[in-house]
Amino acid sequence: MQPAAAADVATLESRTIRKVSWRLLPLIVIAYLVAYIDRTNVAFASLTMNKDIGLTAYTYGWGAGIFFIGYFFFEVPSNVALHRFGARKWIARIMLTWGIVSALMALVKGPASFLTMRFLLGVAEAGFFPGMILYFTYWFPSKYRARVVSTLFLAVPISNGAASLLSGAILSSMDGVLGVKGWQWVFIIEALPAILLGLLVLKLLTDRPEVADWLAPEEREWLATRIAEEHRRIESTQPHMTLWKALYDKRVLALCIMYLATVTANYGLSFFLPQIVKQLGRSTFTTGLLSAIPFLVGTIGLIGWGFSSDRMRERKWHMITACVFAAIGLAGAGWVGISYWAIFFLSIATMGIYGSRPSFWPMPSTFLTGTAAAGAIALINSVGNLGGYVGPLIVGWARDATKSFVAGLYFLAASIFIGAVLTFFVAPSERAEKPVEAPPRAAHSHA
Repeated sequence: MQPAAAADVATLESRTIRKVSWRLLPLIVIAYLVAYIDRTNVAFASLTMNKDIGLTAYTYGWGAGIFFIGYFFFEVPSNVALHRFGARKWIARIMLTWGIVSALMALVKGPASFLTMRFLLGVAEAGFFPGMILYFTYWFPSKYRARVVSTLFLAVPISNGAASLLSGAILSSMDGVLGVKGWQWVFIIEALPAILLGLLVLKLLTDRPEVADWLAPEEREWLATRIAEEHRRIESTQPHMTLWKALYDKRVLALCIMYLATVTANYGLSFFLPQIVKQLGRSTFTTGLLSAIPFLVGTIGLIGWGFSSDRMRERKWHMITACVFAAIGLAGAGWVGISYWAIFFLSIATMGIYGSRPSFWPMPSTFLTGTAAAGAIALINSVGNLGGYVGPLIVGWARDATKSFVAGLYFLAASIFIGAVLTFFVAPSERAEKPVEAPPRAAHSHA
């Protein structure tokens, strides 16, 4: 390609990606932020809810994690449906149903209803996150995927920080208002944005670049051509992969186990962090403030690892170092016990946990496309998210058995360290593929 033509293509690429990013990412990130708040606000409600409805730490951990059992069974069919019917309608459907179920969590009366509603919340939300990962493969070339995943995952520490502040304020200021408990208000108030955003997604989200009337014709052509070329390259270097073959592929199964190890640590920490911090003896509101610190610090790891992984076009060692970082933080928090140093080490842990995500999620799309990618990404996420069941369950059991969170933190540290070991042995060591060079005609299609 001539230098002038290459410059034209680079300008077109920069303009198109910038326009796509500003159009899609804010809405997607806000939607995921709301989803994550509705998924994890039970951690803050538990500060007063557990006593009110008679939940032990073990039963609470079981209920917090059973969300992921419902999630597990409906992830793959949900993502295949998204690929078939389009992201706009399907993501809107997911958001509306999970918002309704999340609000109904305010009606739980005891262990049985708590377990039932948490399971149904998982069923309602199934497919949202892997749907977003799949959706990114429709809109962003591979060279941008780690930083785009980083942007999506910004919703996680921000939502945890926001939930800490908001839920703490609701618990302390609205308990008894209109005869409703503070923890019930947490579920009701924090469910409303999901319902409103579901309607907004239905109006604003665009399924594919080919139908994006907000892109100029040459931008649509360049992006559609670039994505199609990347898919053709993958298909030309890999055996034909049907949906069922993808679900049994050794690489997919390895990614499932890697993700399971890291998610176990993630949710084992997230669902019990407020209770760990509460041991410092501070008020509910101050506990919310202190609990927000590790999640906010985690954004540093998320952004840093994502941009570094894309810049170096390397995934494996970024994943390993993030997991080791998290293991050190979790083990350190267990070692120092009940002290403010625990918040420091838990911040180190969240940096590593969140830092592992942007280097992990670009891996499946290096060898999968189409329906195979839709099903495999959902399978990886659904199997991995069983860690959201295992982590809280084990931590809750250990807390009841030992009257301390130390053993649970050591378990979480071991879990994510296993993730690092698995990555070393099973993840490909090759650098990410170089981007496909767009055809010259795309740069001049406006002429």
